[in-house]
Amino acid sequence: MNHNNGACEFDYVIVGAGSAGCVLANRLTADGKNSVLLLEAGPKDTHIWIHVPLGYGRLFKEKSVNWMYQTEPEPGLNGRQVFQPRGKVLGGSSSINGLLYVRGQPEDYDRWRQRGNAGWGYDDVLPYFKKAENQSRGADKYHGTGGPLPVSDPRHADPVSDAFVVAAAEVGIPTNPDFNGATQEGAGFFQTTTRRGRRASTAFSYLRPAKSRGNLHVETAALAQRILFEGRRARAVEYRQNGTLRTARAAKEILVSSGAYNSPQLLQLSGVGPADLLKSHGIAVVLDAPGVGSDLQDHMQVRLVMRCTQAVTLNDIVNHPVRRIMAGVRYAAFRKGPLTIAAGTSGAFFKSNPRLATPDIQIHFLPFSTDKMGEKLHAFSGFTASVCQLRPESRGSLRIRSADPAAPPEIRINYLASETDRAAFIEGVKVLRKILAAPALKPYVVEEVYPGSKVTSDEDILAFCRQTGSTVYHPTSTCRMGNDPLAVVDQRLRVRGIEGLRVVDASVMPDLMSGNTNAPTIMIAEKASDMILEDAGR
Repeated sequence: MNHNNGACEFDYVIVGAGSAGCVLANRLTADGKNSVLLLEAGPKDTHIWIHVPLGYGRLFKEKSVNWMYQTEPEPGLNGRQVFQPRGKVLGGSSSINGLLYVRGQPEDYDRWRQRGNAGWGYDDVLPYFKKAENQSRGADKYHGTGGPLPVSDPRHADPVSDAFVVAAAEVGIPTNPDFNGATQEGAGFFQTTTRRGRRASTAFSYLRPAKSRGNLHVETAALAQRILFEGRRARAVEYRQNGTLRTARAAKEILVSSGAYNSPQLLQLSGVGPADLLKSHGIAVVLDAPGVGSDLQDHMQVRLVMRCTQAVTLNDIVNHPVRRIMAGVRYAAFRKGPLTIAAGTSGAFFKSNPRLATPDIQIHFLPFSTDKMGEKLHAFSGFTASVCQLRPESRGSLRIRSADPAAPPEIRINYLASETDRAAFIEGVKVLRKILAAPALKPYVVEEVYPGSKVTSDEDILAFCRQTGSTVYHPTSTCRMGNDPLAVVDQRLRVRGIEGLRVVDASVMPDLMSGNTNAPTIMIAEKASDMILEDAGR
């Protein structure tokens, strides 16, 4: 680390200590040769609820660790604004997410490769999923052990979640013991990024083991203001920490890992983005890159809530003072029980249309119910099952509103803009209702609370989707990889037209993959780490 002109110099400066940034920080410092600065806008991950799996509900609107963004009014959702939680803490969204470990379908990555992204087919990425993983079930063709990321089976036996899997089989959806194995289709239990009943964020699994290395420097409460260029070469990052403006120079490269909202925001603030937008905010254009912030995609969900016949749901535990205390004691003593529940216990993947090659619908089943995620659980015994369309056609955008790095960006997702998306949700709700009406769930169901038995026609189901649909928190593709004029990064994740700058996070996904985005984001950072070190050695 050299000091010159009041600036510190490192080999690499990583902007954002999230799901990708913590992986990069670990891998790039491992051989001791590179000095790395990791910048994080949020605090250290000391908040108590970060480490308890069920704590994601408490962190949903906890502004000390969450950017708490909102979309613009969504035309397809009756003009509602959709709340967008994003991690603002070491570990990023992996510190506040629902913990599900779902890689997507092999076909997702083969589609990326077919679109000209050499090196990103399923055979290319599977070794990186395995390298990251410490699979509690042991290693096999699809899974690895000995990696930093613990992947575990559920630690809370729940009769209703079990009954959901049996009910799915009764309506013809096969039972699948591993959504990340030979095939994704079917019903079963989700695995989670937890270790012995505690959350394993990338801050825990990747950053903590690397923290003692003398060549890694971590700065929290450090909000990146802009990237500084010499010509078209990225040279330094300007950041604000405790009211002071500081500059960190990068001898080799700057790596932007700020996520699907903050990465394009930082590029735009730095003069890399749509020229007309930058000029309208008085930002000097370094590179007119109209693709920066375009092609935003996200998974939407529609939740069905059922009233339960028995006091076996989380609602019953949370609303009962003694049972609530017992659950806390059980967790403290054994790291088991309801506090280990992730944002889906069991679930299913199926096709809304038999003509499809692979599933386009994911169901998350939860043994509790609430009006809105992050809010109080219902007073009655209840459970939830949500429909999520995996490969939406709708596309949106992310654009800065001002030249102020602290101002939230303008987020437009355009949920349900495509006929395919609308049809998938209508069909998905119908199939889910069949599962919920199957014999195995009969002993647990009093009635459907939302949307309720009055909602039966396609028009009414779609109206319910527009009224209540929200996000599954999977924004991607705002700095997407590709070869076409709007692609932002190349196959080695280098920003096209700029030297010394890469983007490494979910924003580079060519399109949204068929599952939860955390595992693929970690894979992308594992693969990027190898590419960065290879390129430096040339």
